[in-house]
Amino acid sequence: MKKPYLIAEIGINHNGDMSIVRKLIKNAKDSGFDAVKFQKRTIDIVYDKKTLDTPRESPWGKTTREQKFGLELEKPQYDEIDNYCKEVEIEWFGSAWDIKSLEFLNNYNLKFNKIASAMIVDHEFLNEVAKKNKHTFISTGMSTKKNIDDAVGIFKRNNCSFELMHCVSTYPMKVEDANLITINQLKNEYNCNVGYSGHENGVVVSLAALQFGISSLERHITLDRTMYGSDQAASLEFKGMMSLTKSIEKYVNSIGEPSLGKILKEELPIAKKLRAHIQKKN
Repeated sequence: MKKPYLIAEIGINHNGDMSIVRKLIKNAKDSGFDAVKFQKRTIDIVYDKKTLDTPRESPWGKTTREQKFGLELEKPQYDEIDNYCKEVEIEWFGSAWDIKSLEFLNNYNLKFNKIASAMIVDHEFLNEVAKKNKHTFISTGMSTKKNIDDAVGIFKRNNCSFELMHCVSTYPMKVEDANLITINQLKNEYNCNVGYSGHENGVVVSLAALQFGISSLERHITLDRTMYGSDQAASLEFKGMMSLTKSIEKYVNSIGEPSLGKILKEELPIAKKLRAHIQKKN
């Protein structure tokens, strides 16, 4: 079995603080993830004025506008992210929530794009992503079969490499809602690689997803699950990240190869000792 590609979703869990960004990137690298991922929005495109003007208490002010802009990183911060990821040797990419943000991310030499579950229904956006011809992870949370059909069709027509990611868009997700068997349905229906994007507490469900041969695994990460932010509670702290990656390593190593009739050399002295009373009969 091949280890899935491990994506540490920083998203907006950095709370606009570059010291937190750097710590999260370092934690992802140190715990064995392959990449970190961010979210990029053009605030005045993604949210209408009425929504932005609504009252909302946050560390940045008393309106939704102040909260959203407080969480958004811009070019100087992404330049720093790009340089730091190169320094520690980990991939990074982002899920854009609008075409302007997609073009922004495209200015960096990134290997991947990501379609957030919220964006899978925006055909114009999907077409623009597919035209970039970068391997794209497509999350399927909150999606009907037709939504997924349409997205897959767009990427196939544009000859853009992709994989689906089974996802349930609740934060945190209840274990009984995981329905991991859907991974096999997605594989059979669309004849493509399928990963898992998890929003549950702990690591058990993510480890269970390995039995379905997932090609990628994405989990939100944080420094502290009690920090401000809607995604923090469904995220892994460093200890949880280490537990996940070490457990995956053990899981993959335990699969091994067919060994019917094969006796390990380490078993031979044990067999001799434990079967001594039987050998005397012979």
